[in-house]
Amino acid sequence: MQGPPFKQTAPLQDRIASFAQGIREKASHLPLGKERDDLLRRAGVADMASRLSDWMNLPLSPRK
Repeated sequence: MQGPPFKQTAPLQDRIASFAQGIREKASHLPLGKERDDLLRRAGVADMASRLSDWMNLPLSPRK
């Protein structure tokens, strides 16, 4: 069985941040309206995904 066809070179948080930044940049060149709102919403979802990824990677604290 073969592995995946490519290997990710950047951490997930970096890829998500880059994606969100690109979307915000694109939205900044659009006039107010539905398309711009949709792009900004996608950037917000990407930010939430990054925070969730950070949270999931926190070490577990020992129980008492």
